[in-house]
Amino acid sequence: MKHAATLALVATGLALAGCHTVNGVGKDVKSAGTAVSQASGENGKKK
Repeated sequence: MKHAATLALVATGLALAGCHTVNGVGKDVKSAGTAVSQASGENGKKK
């Protein structure tokens, strides 16, 4: 039972760390997209 609790704790920690990593990548991609849009002269206006 002790091993199962330890395994669950480690798995939870890894899952939370993965979420923060994916969230950070998403923010980086969004900021890169914004920079490209601004450089191309688009102001977020859709045609």
